[in-house]
Amino acid sequence: MPIETRVNGKAVSINAEPDTPLLWVLREELQLTGTKFGCGIAACGACSVHIDGTVMRSCSVAVSEVAGKSITTIEGLGNEKAPHPLQTAWIAHQVPQCGYCQSGQLMAAAALLTTSPHPTDAQIDAAMTNICRCGTYTRIREAIHAVSEQGQTAGEAA
Repeated sequence: MPIETRVNGKAVSINAEPDTPLLWVLREELQLTGTKFGCGIAACGACSVHIDGTVMRSCSVAVSEVAGKSITTIEGLGNEKAPHPLQTAWIAHQVPQCGYCQSGQLMAAAALLTTSPHPTDAQIDAAMTNICRCGTYTRIREAIHAVSEQGQTAGEAA
């Protein structure tokens, strides 16, 4: 039986086994490859997406759990013509090095700014639990503060 949900603002019908990780449905069935596979055990955060506005690690969410819910991936956060303020700040503060973890980092940061529009360093540290092998944590914090200071905590594009 198909699973009905919304992904990046569009209604979708997913045909997958109920216990299939959402990550694989996004990447393989829906071709939304911005969400990355990192560890497969919800430790690294590369696969972070928003489910009904809450940041979650899609490798540990069964697709059956998203029936009737709204999912936002990095592709729905912003785009080239209308980037999310965090995406602009990421570039301005030269956050990415290898870039692999950045879609998950951006999704976590966007969720943080939704709940805490002006986060402290401690709030950022508590919310940003994604792993960055390149160690750009200081730049990530700077970019989040820059968006916060500009009052640009706009919601998702989709």
